[in-house]
Amino acid sequence: MVLVMSMRFFYGSHALFSLHYHLVLVTKYRHPCIVPEMAKRIDELMRVVCSNSRCELLEANGGYDHRHFLLAMHPAIAPAKLVNALKTNSSRVLRKEFSRELKPYYWTPVFWSRSYCLVSAGGAPLSIIADYIKNQRGEA
Repeated sequence: MVLVMSMRFFYGSHALFSLHYHLVLVTKYRHPCIVPEMAKRIDELMRVVCSNSRCELLEANGGYDHRHFLLAMHPAIAPAKLVNALKTNSSRVLRKEFSRELKPYYWTPVFWSRSYCLVSAGGAPLSIIADYIKNQRGEA
């Protein structure tokens, strides 16, 4: 990894890349069940899944019913598959380790909502990139 203009680039065997995503997960029915100890454990679980998937969890935070994650991902990783792995793994462990705290909210084996928000992040605004591409000169 090398720092270039304050942006982190990662190397593959034949590629240089910097792919960042902002992921938001919400609890099923938006129940406000994430206590501080659980939030800390969620972040630990997410870091493990990311490290096993050639990704990195750069930042995490949230409230009682949701968590935000900033992820750096390898281009070979399908974002939807990573999100599925993050949700499945963390849900299974949380339901086991925090069963007493979750019992008033969930009577079935769920924790996260089926939906999620995943947005590409970082880099220049799209208008700047579009202008840059429009102004390229080359021989076609």
